[in-house]
Amino acid sequence: MATEGLLSLAVFTMASTVTPGGATTMATASGAHFGYRQTLPLMAGIAVGLGSMTAGTAVGLGAIIINAPRFQMAMKVVGTVYLLWLAWRISRNGPPRQASMARPARFLSGLWLTWHNPKGWAIALGAAASFAGIASSPLILASLLGLAFGISAILSLSLWCMAGLVVGRLLRTDRQWHLLNAALGILLALSIAPMWF
Repeated sequence: MATEGLLSLAVFTMASTVTPGGATTMATASGAHFGYRQTLPLMAGIAVGLGSMTAGTAVGLGAIIINAPRFQMAMKVVGTVYLLWLAWRISRNGPPRQASMARPARFLSGLWLTWHNPKGWAIALGAAASFAGIASSPLILASLLGLAFGISAILSLSLWCMAGLVVGRLLRTDRQWHLLNAALGILLALSIAPMWF
């Protein structure tokens, strides 16, 4: 295993996970409303979801998904509906004390979000194809991808969560909270567009 290949994988996973999208928006909103500690289960679910997705893709799950266009479309539709529902929920929240999102999203919500996100599948398929040469077997590749994406997801989601926490501490009025939540809801809804184009 070449050090250059592992370094390239680390850069790729960080670049893939730190860019804005549904998961990062959820981490930001949860950080603003509930803080870092209460957002950890959501972030762990997303990280485990992305790690298991990339590992599964490396051992062949990607081939099954590519050859099942109806399944792909169903995942895209279900993921879109779920993300739109979350965007609507986030955008309607007020300050934390009166938020309709009375408790933070949990581990299974993060896992579910990730496994129904076509962007995540595209990244997983691209990573499996791009980095197949750094491992001597599909199982070793699966382990490397799963670990690299899981760690990168936790790190990047932590950055977004902390950004949300900082912004949440700066907001003083109900109007500011409503504007933040509306913006986060809109960003989450907009993050769906690349799935369809």
